[in-house]
Amino acid sequence: GYDYLTRQVAVQDATEKGHTSLASYYAEKGESPGRWVGSGLAGIEGLAAGDVVTAEQMRALFAFGHHPLAEERGDLLGVGVSEAQIREATWLGTPFKVYQSDVPPYRIEVARRLEDLNIAAGHPRDAAVSVDDRARIRSEVAREYFVCEYGREPADARELSATIAKHSRPKTTAVAGYDLTFSPVKSVSTLWAIANPATAATIERAHDAAVNDALGFIEREALFTRVGAQGARQVDVTGLVATAFTHRDSRAGDPDLHTHVALANKVQTLDGRWLAIDGRVLFKAKVTASETYNTALERHLSESLGVRFAVRSGTDVRKRPVREIVGVDPVLNQRWSTRRASIEVRSGELAKAFQHDHGRPPTPVEAFALAQRATLETRDPKHEPRSLAEQRAVWREQATDVLGSSVAVDRMMSAALTPSGSTGQKVTADWVAQIGTVVVAEVEQRRSTWQVWHLRSEAQRQVRVADISANQVETVVALVVDEALARSIKLATDCDPIAEPAPLRRTDGSSVYHVAGSDLFTSERILAAEARIVASAGHFDGRRIMSETVGIALLESAANGTELNAGQAALVQGMATSGARVQLGIAAAGTGKTTAMSVLTRAWEEGGGNVVGLAPSAAAAAALRDQTGATTDTLAKLIHAIESGSEDQIPGHIGAGTLVLIDEAGMADTLTLDTAIGFILERGASVRLIGDDQQLAAIGAGGVLRDIDAAHGALRLAELMRFADPAEGAATLALRQGLPEALGFYLDRQRVHVGDLATLIDDVFTSWQADRTAGRDSIMLAPTRELVCELNARARTARLADVGGKGGAGGQAGMAVRLADGNMASVGDVVITRNNDRRLRVSATDWVKNGDRWHVTDVDGGRL
Repeated sequence: GYDYLTRQVAVQDATEKGHTSLASYYAEKGESPGRWVGSGLAGIEGLAAGDVVTAEQMRALFAFGHHPLAEERGDLLGVGVSEAQIREATWLGTPFKVYQSDVPPYRIEVARRLEDLNIAAGHPRDAAVSVDDRARIRSEVAREYFVCEYGREPADARELSATIAKHSRPKTTAVAGYDLTFSPVKSVSTLWAIANPATAATIERAHDAAVNDALGFIEREALFTRVGAQGARQVDVTGLVATAFTHRDSRAGDPDLHTHVALANKVQTLDGRWLAIDGRVLFKAKVTASETYNTALERHLSESLGVRFAVRSGTDVRKRPVREIVGVDPVLNQRWSTRRASIEVRSGELAKAFQHDHGRPPTPVEAFALAQRATLETRDPKHEPRSLAEQRAVWREQATDVLGSSVAVDRMMSAALTPSGSTGQKVTADWVAQIGTVVVAEVEQRRSTWQVWHLRSEAQRQVRVADISANQVETVVALVVDEALARSIKLATDCDPIAEPAPLRRTDGSSVYHVAGSDLFTSERILAAEARIVASAGHFDGRRIMSETVGIALLESAANGTELNAGQAALVQGMATSGARVQLGIAAAGTGKTTAMSVLTRAWEEGGGNVVGLAPSAAAAAALRDQTGATTDTLAKLIHAIESGSEDQIPGHIGAGTLVLIDEAGMADTLTLDTAIGFILERGASVRLIGDDQQLAAIGAGGVLRDIDAAHGALRLAELMRFADPAEGAATLALRQGLPEALGFYLDRQRVHVGDLATLIDDVFTSWQADRTAGRDSIMLAPTRELVCELNARARTARLADVGGKGGAGGQAGMAVRLADGNMASVGDVVITRNNDRRLRVSATDWVKNGDRWHVTDVDGGRL
């Protein structure tokens, strides 16, 4: 990633410029040098935590896996020493493996041509080569490799890029370390940037202390190595060995206090051996380490400065709440993101030009070089200070411009440092027990099973509201986690019931054959809910529709032009006549499940009953209503009516003759389904769950559809109705099953395109515009709201230009209104609503829903 490459460049740049340490290198740049951190340094003679990092030390440890002072220690040995003595003095266990014969021929050929290029230009063989020349040679060699292998030129950028990736990748790669980044919320950096030197220094100390707390957690809970055959035994280590680099600004020059920690993949066992880190546990604990830092920073800052944190207003309810310092104006945070945006724009322009010139997107290394170039090109020489004092002066000036005056800045600082309000909740035994219950409830809303890392992360978030000191956090978190574990049920463990002897146990008493933190838990609520749902599916005392009635409904559908295939007919027949109280139908997208539900509704109603439809989303409920004609609503509406006791809010009439269709059931969480099904069955009605067990899981605890299928079976729709091309349908089903060969269909038909983000956005928009011009109803999809906003803006601009070209307003929008994403809308635009609002009725049975599409016909007084 960017930060790892930044350090690599720093080491190389420092060496080329004659610096003997990164300390002098960073001092010249006006930045802070790196420092050694970690308890594992006790096993490395000559270094201690807090010592300044040098380029030679970084190279020895991270490039070769040697002792950081290998060169000095080797020189001290003198002459006439044995190879074993040299190894003992300079190695930390086995050095990182370097496979001389594993350099791919592609990379050798590229290197040879780069040397030839330098020689032809009269430069030294190993002279630096420009990004463009290096990229051109890489592309030339890759194109030759492709032609040799396939007998033709690469058809597109995807084939050329794939060739480079395929032939430049070595078969083996040594893991030298792990990259950790600790960054506070934006308000901390903002306050630090404009505070007086003493206050700024206090914030830095709090940040450093929080980083140390997070690293301490990793050392205590997540740092192990593996020994024995196949690494079967997981054993304790003395601690981590790492370098920490604290940066004060972002690549764009905005205030951004953060620390990068390069964690060496070298740890020492208690018996003195140097081995590699067991990365399984470290990976599992990364979120917990981040939450540990966040909590520790809040407590350190509250103790040292008296600031108070609160949930940031306007936070997306679907995301974790973000806590910021009370009193810091959020407008400043936005101000210090503008230059980053300009760098990203310029990076996109350079990447698009790169792909145009070389016929492929840039590799990660090339993209990094382009980002550096974009940073340089977007700099304002007048506002590029080098020293911290100069930076702080500029940041103060910018804050004054944003807030209106220096007095306003001081007023904001005073408000942040002297907040009013509660200091936090008092911690008691009852409070700990209550929070333990809250932790389990929060976790089970997002997953059906969990590990101790999930509980610990949530416990860190919950204890931030407590009135405790920084040195009490770990104790309180441990108590809360114990309470949460007491409310969890262990599902799976790799622990052997036979007790191991003491030599086969870690210092905490656990077995060396047990992977720390790997036990899997769930809750009694989820198990009970799953058991009730599965048991209900085994009851067959519900209402049955006569086969003759179903047959008539099938004939009626065929007479009206909709003839069901064999699978759809069997599903309708089975669901109508089974008498099951709860029955499952599994249907992939495009198999005609909604059409089958329409016929099932007709059959059930003709048999004397009524049908009510439910779905996880309002849009899905509306689609079900349009197809079946039944009364439909959301599952959330039913749950709200049940929990509030509002009988008049229950969707439709649910009684003994009712069949309740729950569409998209795989997207509903288990606890919601259990509540809904229990209520429906109590009223004598029957339930039909329609969903796809391979669909994207629910946000909450899910997976019960597979349990029902395993215990009682399910009716299935397997024939796709959506595609005219059978091969496309088969590829869709194969992709649904996770079969990689399914990708061949899309690759052969040029459905897969590669490129940097800016180029792909251009291609998407160009293709969409061509489709619209040709009269096709085409849509654009993007992974983030920011990209969606950008594409919408371009689409509107193109529409206005087209209207102007046809004799319209010449590209003028007329009266317009600003939308939630910042775009404007005027007559002729299409907008999509993002929230449900039952107060905004569009008919007697319909209302404004998330996902509804609207055509703007009038704008009056700034309102649609």
